[in-house]
Amino acid sequence: MKKIVIASVVGSIAFLNGANFNEEAEKDRKALIAYFEKKFADKKNAALYFPYTPKEELENNFRWGIKWEEFRLGSYAFNKTGRAQYEEMNEFPPYEDNIEAGKELYEKTKFKSGKSFKDCFPDPAIAGDYPKYIKGKGVVTLGGAINNCLVENGEKPWNMNKGKMADLQAYFAATSREKGKKINIVIDSKEAAEAYARGKKAYYSQRGYLKLSCATCHVQGAGQRVRNEYMSPLLGHVTHFPVYRLKWEALGTLERRVKGCNKDQGETPHKPGSQWMNELAYFMAYMSNGLPVDGPDIRK
Repeated sequence: MKKIVIASVVGSIAFLNGANFNEEAEKDRKALIAYFEKKFADKKNAALYFPYTPKEELENNFRWGIKWEEFRLGSYAFNKTGRAQYEEMNEFPPYEDNIEAGKELYEKTKFKSGKSFKDCFPDPAIAGDYPKYIKGKGVVTLGGAINNCLVENGEKPWNMNKGKMADLQAYFAATSREKGKKINIVIDSKEAAEAYARGKKAYYSQRGYLKLSCATCHVQGAGQRVRNEYMSPLLGHVTHFPVYRLKWEALGTLERRVKGCNKDQGETPHKPGSQWMNELAYFMAYMSNGLPVDGPDIRK
């Protein structure tokens, strides 16, 4: 299985002269789509992709024939029982108050400079445009852009994981979803391509005392069960953030979720806003390019 992933997903790191700085990333993205569509095409592939999953479970609890856009739902794309529970939970979304709180922050917060978030982000439908590479600053996530706005206007930066940060991102995501925005990550320079490659390396590198990588769970392991939950695929991962997790009983950002994954891998969590975290998010977001912004959403 590792050979399949390495051949079809990881590939070689190469940089291009000229304008097509995203060519290598596009190869990765298309290979990832092909990998997951094949993995969930038919239960006949189960011996290759799900060698430890009972046949009865594959027949009764898996949906097959899943196409690209459906993967924005994470494990609910293929998990019948989970999908039913997800749809039930979304009848009364627990994050609606967060969206309203984020809207109020956007419309009413006044900085010491006399400016507001509207001056930094005239159009709030921007959730799908981040992370982005900015010359002189490197990769800037949406949370990073919000904190940059605060600091540049004489305010203290916010906690990157939750609270006001998650609320404002929820408003940006909800507005983006209403306007039909899609994930639109741009790689338009050699430096941006290098940042993408470092993020990709971070995603596929084994770390911590358990010697796991992000891909161990979310590429090779996607669709396999850990206790009572199925591991979600990389494809579509960023589309639904910020996310309300039942485990948290609160809304949280992508950075918060990655920190939790770091702990699960047996390593010291990387700091939100760090180069490592930002570039990892850059890679992850590019892999979902073209998928609809679907946040905020709910997960277990």
